[in-house]
Order: sequence, then structure tokens, then C-alpha cells
Amino acid sequence: MEAVRTTADKIRKLEVKGARNVAIAALEALNDLAEKTKAKNRNMFLQELTKARETLFASRPTEPLMRNAVNYVLCHAEGNDRTKVGELSRVVSAFSCEFLRNLEESREQIAKIGANRIRDGMVVFTHCHSSTVTYLLRKAKASGKTFEVFCTETRPVFQGRITAKEMVNLRVKTTLIVDSAARSFMRDADIVVVGADAITSEGNIVNKIGTSTIATLAQETRVPFYVVSELLKFDPATLRGEPEVIEERSRDEVWREAPEMLVVKNPAFDVTRRDFIRGIICEEGIIPPQAVYGIVRGKYPWVFEY
Repeated sequence: MEAVRTTADKIRKLEVKGARNVAIAALEALNDLAEKTKAKNRNMFLQELTKARETLFASRPTEPLMRNAVNYVLCHAEGNDRTKVGELSRVVSAFSCEFLRNLEESREQIAKIGANRIRDGMVVFTHCHSSTVTYLLRKAKASGKTFEVFCTETRPVFQGRITAKEMVNLRVKTTLIVDSAARSFMRDADIVVVGADAITSEGNIVNKIGTSTIATLAQETRVPFYVVSELLKFDPATLRGEPEVIEERSRDEVWREAPEMLVVKNPAFDVTRRDFIRGIICEEGIIPPQAVYGIVRGKYPWVFEY
């Protein structure tokens, strides 16, 4: 469990950033647990996996991709009739690798589809950092397209700087702006592309705080607003009426030396309603947010088992 606890701590402290990277780290921790387990029988091993799942889930409340990844592995570990611990360990390893392989394939497909939406001479506006978004833009650049990127700095942790550095390294003309300047520069944009941390059953998306503001500004200026996301960020808990949890981060991220009596609020995410979303660029194409539930149900039925 040491690797699991270490990974959970890194996720909690944002040493591991991005939904995809969080999911990968969680599966690697499960693999480590399976390889080093001292469980004597099937029940003990499954109990260890269950405890690991609880530890990882507690690290970040808004990480359905990680939860779906872990559940995928546990579903197959619990659903087979193997009794030897060594065999169960290999099941965990095999299905972790399968999930990661499928995740990589989905990223390739998303980038291919999304890159087609980027045209020569476009100004692309984005918020925060999404490895899937930057991979899409990398594909567009590799295809010979010339475009410009505007990045918000994305306070309070400045993830927008990661996007800006990646774009500059690609030799893409890039402008970093303060978050509060978004309205001033939105009128110059041709398209907005952002990532997602979660997709709800209604087709709303949960992403870094400020995303809903960007979406509102995009609608105001008639700039198409696209969400780039794997469908496995769908949160089945929202089907039961449970709202997506909005994580409240430490006040120290906003102002480390703030006056003691000052109330500081630091929500990590907000919800962008589907009405503001032109389309979700996913592995199945560019789909309307209203269609998410049906498409996930058809492609990933196992998501709903938990």
C-alpha cells in the first residue's frame, strides 16, 4: 500500500496534474500493489485492492477518469474465478495495461478529429492546461497548419503557463494573458478549446475554475466553444442525482500570508452548462453534449456497473 498512499499524496498536492496523468499514476500504483502484495488468498488480495481504491478516490473528489480506470481493473479482478493471488496479480496488470492502451488510442483519435477543426490562420483560445488539448494542437501544427494561441494564466496555480511553454516549444505564436483580461481578447479568437475533468449525465462539463466564464464570453462574442475530452471522464454517479463534487483547495494557494480572519475561497473547478458547448471532441467524433449519456452507454457499458 505504500505506493498507493504515496501516489494519493502526490495527487492531493497537485504534484500529479491533469486527469489523464492522475489516472495513469493510479493504475501504476495498483500495479505496484499487485506485484508486491503479501496477501495469502483471494479475499485478502481483493480487500487490499478495495482499500487502495478508497485511498486513491479520496485523493481528489473530481477525478472520474481515475475512478473509472480503477473500477475497470477491480471489475475484472473481482469478476473472474481465479483463486491464486499470483494469477489475480496478473489480471490487475493485464487490464491496467489494456486500459492505458485504450486511453492512448482514444487520445490519438481525439487529436486527429480535433486537429481537423483547426484552420490555417486561426486564433485558438484556451484555459488552464490539458494534455489532450495540447496534443491536439501539436497534431495540427505537425500537419503544417499555422495558428496562434491565447492562454489564460489560470490562477491561482498558473497551469496556463504549462500550456504556454508547450506551445512556445512547438514554435507556435503564443500570448499569455491574465484571467481577468479574457473578455478583452476573446473578440480576437476564432475558436475556444478547453479540456474537462468530468462530464455529467446531462452533458455539462466540470473543468478548472474560470471555464464557465470563458464559455459565457465565447457565447457573447459568438466564438465556438469546444470541449476536448475522453468519454471515460463521464461520471456515472451523476445519473443518481449526485452533483459533481467541486473540490475546495487550500487558501494558501491564493494568498499564503493572508490575514488570519480573512475568508478565502478557492474552488478548483466550476460547471459549464451544455448550452454553452458547441461540441465535445471525443474518440467518437464531435458530438453534441446532449448525446453523451447514450454514446457512453453504448461504448463503455461497464462504467455503469459501479
